Amino acid sequence: MSARHPVIAITGSSGAGTSTVTRTFQQIFRREGVNPVIVEGDAFHRFNREDMKDAMAREAAAGNEHFSHFGPDANLFEELETLFRQYGNDGSGRIRKYLHNDCEASPYGLPPGTFTPWEDIPPGTDILFYEGLHGAVKTDRVNVAQHVDLRIGVVPIINLEWIQKLHRDREQRGYTTEAVTDTILRRMPEYVHFICSQFENTHINFQRVPMVDTSNPFIARSIPTPEESMVVIRFANPRGIDFQYLLAMMGGAFMSRANTIVIPGGKIDLAMQLIFTPLILRLVENGRKARARY
Repeated sequence: MSARHPVIAITGSSGAGTSTVTRTFQQIFRREGVNPVIVEGDAFHRFNREDMKDAMAREAAAGNEHFSHFGPDANLFEELETLFRQYGNDGSGRIRKYLHNDCEASPYGLPPGTFTPWEDIPPGTDILFYEGLHGAVKTDRVNVAQHVDLRIGVVPIINLEWIQKLHRDREQRGYTTEAVTDTILRRMPEYVHFICSQFENTHINFQRVPMVDTSNPFIARSIPTPEESMVVIRFANPRGIDFQYLLAMMGGAFMSRANTIVIPGGKIDLAMQLIFTPLILRLVENGRKARARY
């Protein structure tokens, strides 16, 4: 971690709501005049779309039925740790983008499912903001989490996550329920070892819990809405958190433990604005003061 060049990481699996959190942070950055460099976790996948298909086929032929984007063999964990360390040291580093679709790829003249070339982070940024799968990952070879000043986990309960994936992959990608189920089963070991394990390393976790029956996610006809959900917010260190203020600002909120507040699902954006704005301003102000001394 570095006072001069702070790093914030949002970590959670696809469909967990990390993109929604990113939009909230971008609103805070704009409102408060913060100049961030935004890093998408997809940029640190090891393979482009076609190469990933080939790698999965090779692994399956070799007897590995659990190869996925969740694990180290499909990602550049060392390069991600290097980026966080280097940015913390001097505000520099190399990043790229993964181009998901034609709209993203068109400005670069590249096909979707590929990466842009690596490029240097421009000078003069206030903060590095990462959103992806592995912002707080630790393995026997890397410790990405140690370089992050503010680690935030965003995760729905597992049934809700499966419902979201089933609906997205069927409606947007044309997959069958059986194909999506096979993908969920294939990913499960690496999800347990490399996704779930990160949430013990985070400073704050947001977990959405539906208030409707999700007993069998594979037959759910709709995704529970925010209004049909509650959000559990857990602070690893509650010291300095004004829970009474948060409770007063969000109707229907209550505390379930000394470090945990539960809010209506529709209040999540407000909760993030209230919680993260002072934390971001403190990191940025300390960073600017520290840089001014050098």
